[in-house]
Amino acid sequence: MARRSPLRPPGFDELGLKRALADRMLPSLVAAMAFLAALALAGWVGAAALARHWEQGAGAALTVQVPQPADPAAAGGGSRQDAVLALLRAAPGVAQARALSGAELDALLRPWLGAGPGRRALALPGVIAVRLAAPPPDPPALAALHARLAQAAPGTLMEQQGVWIDRLLALVRSLQASAGAALLVVVAVAAAVIAVATRAGLAARREAIEIVHGLGATDGYIAGRFAARATLLAAAGGVAGGLAALPVLLALAHLAAPFAAGGDAGPAGSAARSLGGTMGGIASGLPPALWLLLPGLPLAAAAIGFLTAQVTVRRWLRQLP
Repeated sequence: MARRSPLRPPGFDELGLKRALADRMLPSLVAAMAFLAALALAGWVGAAALARHWEQGAGAALTVQVPQPADPAAAGGGSRQDAVLALLRAAPGVAQARALSGAELDALLRPWLGAGPGRRALALPGVIAVRLAAPPPDPPALAALHARLAQAAPGTLMEQQGVWIDRLLALVRSLQASAGAALLVVVAVAAAVIAVATRAGLAARREAIEIVHGLGATDGYIAGRFAARATLLAAAGGVAGGLAALPVLLALAHLAAPFAAGGDAGPAGSAARSLGGTMGGIASGLPPALWLLLPGLPLAAAAIGFLTAQVTVRRWLRQLP
């Protein structure tokens, strides 16, 4: 490193970096990139939370429909619905089985059949909401359980939500991949912006840099001065972008608050309650993972600024005669 003159005043900018790297344009561009990065991180964290709750909620639920639930069971005493309910409660891997009441069935059918007395004439099946244990039984075990239920009450249907959960999880993984790709693009654009600004500063201060370099300043010293300036400006932009994104994220969480009311009882109730629990956690504040990631935006911006400036300046200095 070049030896500094004791006569030089503190903070002397012999390379003119304050003019070469302005403190307006570069922080503004980095702030925009940090804002987009915060949104991408929020999308990633939100998708991961939804996937986790879907797997633990709707993915662990199934619905059993028993036609003619009040008729006698094929074997043993009691009604068909009672026989199916007893088999479900005794089956391994089933945490809870509950028959829906008439009022709950009416609430489920009201959007399609209305509130009139005409729907009472319909022969409605008995509906049993089943909550599976963790981990849930594998598909062969569920198929064997379905066969036993059909033997006790012929015509019994068991609706599994695994197919829909698999599709939803595939959608969530696609969203996470898109958020990750967007984050990589943001990082690449931020590095490109800092590199262009650094090269513009080098071109603007070429004469001063050549003089200082000719007097003995090493490549590391000059690159370090540029990197320190770029790091400071990038970190300031990262702070501004993160603060600008915070109200937007809180507003999105506020919009998600109505989903926290919970779901109706019934076949779709578990999925709605699961989604409601997720949105409720977001509505009460940003997810803890996001609170941990947002402060990292200025640090990431500073690291990108430092590395990009170092590489850009050293490459430029190698081209000097």
